[in-house]
Parts: sequence; C-alpha cells; structure tokens
Amino acid sequence: MFFLVIVYYLFINLDVTHIFEKNKIADPDLKVEASAYRDNLEHGIETKRLLRSGGWIEVLDQDMKVTKVVGEKKDGVTQYTSNQLLKSLENGEDQAYFYSLTTLNAQSESEWLLLKLPREAITITINSDPFVAYFNHSLSYYVFLGVGMILLLIIVYSYWVARRIRKPLRIITLGLKQMIQGNYDTRIALYAEKEFSQIGETFNYMADVIEKTTKEKRQAEESKKRMMVDLSHDLKTPITSIQGFAQALVEGRGEDEERQKRYLSYIYNKSSQVTKLIQNMLELLKIDSPDFLLRMEHQELGEFIREIIADTYGEIEQKNFVLHLNVPEEDVFLNFDAELLSSVVHNLISNALIYNPPGTHLRVEVIPLEKEVTIEIADTGVGIPEELWSTMFDPFVRGDKARTASGGTGLGLSIAMKNTEKMGGTLHLSRRKKEPTVFTIRIPK
Repeated sequence: MFFLVIVYYLFINLDVTHIFEKNKIADPDLKVEASAYRDNLEHGIETKRLLRSGGWIEVLDQDMKVTKVVGEKKDGVTQYTSNQLLKSLENGEDQAYFYSLTTLNAQSESEWLLLKLPREAITITINSDPFVAYFNHSLSYYVFLGVGMILLLIIVYSYWVARRIRKPLRIITLGLKQMIQGNYDTRIALYAEKEFSQIGETFNYMADVIEKTTKEKRQAEESKKRMMVDLSHDLKTPITSIQGFAQALVEGRGEDEERQKRYLSYIYNKSSQVTKLIQNMLELLKIDSPDFLLRMEHQELGEFIREIIADTYGEIEQKNFVLHLNVPEEDVFLNFDAELLSSVVHNLISNALIYNPPGTHLRVEVIPLEKEVTIEIADTGVGIPEELWSTMFDPFVRGDKARTASGGTGLGLSIAMKNTEKMGGTLHLSRRKKEPTVFTIRIPK
C-alpha cells in the first residue's frame, strides 16, 4: 500500500504529462473523424477544438480540388490525385499531417470533407480489438482506477481474514467461559488454519488435564472424608470396649481373679487393635507424603522372601496352614525397596491368615521372567467376593464384608498396593481353579 502511495505521489508531483507530451492529443476530447464536423462545419464546438489543436478542414469538389478551407491551411496543396489521397489516408509515420476523409453530404459524393491535423498532436494506434480500444483514457484515470481496485481488494481481503480469525476466536472465548464456570468437560472443534487447530488441540488437552485433575481431587477429598469416617468408626469401637471393661474393673465388678484377667485381656487386645490401626494409618500417610524417601537397591530376591517366610512361620503353624514355598535355586536379582516389599508380602500373608480357616493351603512363589519378576501369594481359603474386587484396594475395605471387631484394619491391601506402585510395580487380584484368591506382585527388573 505504501509503495502505491509513493508511485501515485510521483505521478502527481512530477509532471508526467511532459514525458508523454510528444504523443499527447492537444485536446483530449478532440474528435479526429471528419464525419464529426459535417453538420456544423464552421462554427461548431468540435471545429473550434480542431483549430486550437492546429488542424483545419478542406472542402474538395468531385475533382479533388480544394474549394474551401476552414481554419489556417498550413500546406500548399490545392488539388489531390486519387493515389495521393489514398496514400495520405494511410496515415504513415513519415507523414506531417493526419488525414481523415468523408463526404460533405451523406447522400452525395460530389463534395468531400478532408480533415488535417499536425502529426505531433496525435498518436495513432492500430488495433482491431474494440475491447482494447475502449481503454482510451488519461493516465490519471488509470492511476485512480488501479488504486481504487487495490483498496477494494484490501478491504475485501481484510474482511475475509477478519471473519476467519473472528470465528475461531469466538469459539475459543466461549470455551474458556465454560471452563471458568466449572464445565471442565467442555471441548472445542476448530476448522481453521493450522495455528488455530493447534490452539484447539492444546485447549482440549488442557481441558482433559483439568477435568482429570479435578476428578481425582474430588475423589481424593471424598476418599479422605470416607477414610476419616471409617477411621473414627474403627477407633470408636475398640475404645468403647476398653472404656467399658475398664469401668467394670473400677466399679469392682470383676470380683474373681479369672474375670479380671479376662477383662484385662479384652483391654489389651482392643488397645493392640487401636495401636495397629494407628500404625497403619501413619504408614498410609507416609507413603502419600511428598517427603517419602524411596530406597531402591539391586538385591537378591529369593533369600529375601525366605527370610520373610521364616519371620511369619510361627503364625502360619499356629493357624495350621499348609505352606508351599517355591523359590528358584538360582539367584534372582531385582531392584526393590526392602522395607516396602517386606510390608507388601507381610500384609498379603496376614490377610490370608486372618480371613481363612485352619488347614488352608498357602502358596508363596517367585517366578522370574524376561523383563520382570512375579511374586504370587495364593491360598485355597474362602476367597473374596467378586463384588468387592473393584474396591478391594481402597482403604477400610475388608474381604469379609462385615466390619467386625475380629477383622483387620481394612488398610492392609491399600498399603500393599501403594507400596508396590511406589516401586514401579503392580498388584493384581485373580483366582484359579483350586485357589480362589491369588495376589500377583509384578516388579520390573
């Protein structure tokens, strides 16, 4: 646009007409056809323009002799031959004058009108195309016409671009308003240039992240509330029992020594249950803490499992369980946190001991694979109802459905799952034909 303004300025301020003065008609409205002067030969407006341009008109008789001159005749020709006149009417470049011939009277060819005009006052263009001939205007006309068309194109293009920009921007704005109002499931579809499509994809990705984060936060808050309610319930039950038996002892209702021992045993067991519940809660909170320190080391797994089984073998015998320990003779090395993995295995074995009757077969097996090591802890006990499988690893969920005083804390499997995930592994519950409960720990090498 700036370039066009500069060009236009040059055309206006430099006298461009002087550059083309040699080829410019003296009067732009001058008519060079002799027939235009037939009706008003001497006093017409067209005649005056012709005379001002240095031209004149000659009247010829049938012998081509000059009988009358309108204007100032500038040559000495008084009579023409047919060949001479025909050659002159060709208006070649070497001629001194431009010629145009017509009859004086449209119904008679006895007299003729011959128009003569100095050649330097006119430019002759031979073109048979009437469309090209139409563009016979001054330079300023074409300059203004060109500038006008360019301005029109700029306006139309600007409007088109503005619409293409305004539409996706409006969609993005509406999407942001929906997000601000809390509608995090809002998604937008933009069918525009690549840049706007990328903005739309980024917006949808951001919406996915926000929706997922918000959902997880909501679930975490609900889980926390549910956990607090469950914890309060689980603490209230044993503490109420402790208070009741302690009050009985204070009031002297335990007269004989045997009853007193029974009351004290109840108090001890319930206080142990409360202590275990609090310890499990602290362990669960410690795992979720951002300050938790993971100690992953490259260790031999087979001997590690044997030591855990040795620690719990007394409880296994006491419950009359049949143990099947399958650990490879060759060394199985793996990166794991000894404290976390020990807690996972202890929790799974403890659950099996708590919820299954005497005589249950307990299998602990280490299976080395190419990219991971699998630890299976399975039993032939009562199993876990399938309706609990989806929530089995949530806090305070127990396999016996009922929240009985003799049950566990309901935190063991939740702690086991979080510990396994901390080490980059997975914990999965399944069943087999003879083993209704199979816990599978998978830890990558």
